[in-house]
Amino acid sequence: PAPLTIVEERSVGPDLGADAIRAGIVSILAGMVLVFAFIMWSYGLFGVFACIGLVANLFLTVACLSMLQATLTLPGMAGLLLTLGLSVDANILINERIREETLAGKTPYAAMEAGFARAFSTIVDANVTTLIKMMLLFAFGSGPVRGFAVTITLGIITSMFTAIVLVRLLMVTWLRARKRETLPV
Repeated sequence: PAPLTIVEERSVGPDLGADAIRAGIVSILAGMVLVFAFIMWSYGLFGVFACIGLVANLFLTVACLSMLQATLTLPGMAGLLLTLGLSVDANILINERIREETLAGKTPYAAMEAGFARAFSTIVDANVTTLIKMMLLFAFGSGPVRGFAVTITLGIITSMFTAIVLVRLLMVTWLRARKRETLPV
């Protein structure tokens, strides 16, 4: 046994936690703004549809966390920010596949259908591997790590829904209303 000598002692008030949460919210908003600017610049109108899907994903993830009565901690906020990045990845895959099909000379409907079909397996593969990692983090982690894993897991599930169902619905609805001969990708 070694003797214990107190060298320094400090008390931390609740303001430190509030400052950290404020900084977390600012980082999420800054990340969203940068991601939105990039995806709208890269894909035009289809980028706007992707941004709508990203906002819906964020709201659905927070709603699921609320239903679980989860407390939003700093690891949870980091999970939300990482979920935003994972969600935009699915939208980029879809838009790039649609762009390839359009450049190959397919009609707008055929390009959109082929783009979603070709991107689907890649999106599922990437998300399933991330889900496996999150299950391991949840199983072997403690407190904050488990919260991070839960946030990412819910974010991945909702991002699959928003990218594959919601964004596709927005694109198809727009295409049917406009009856375009080319796609703005």
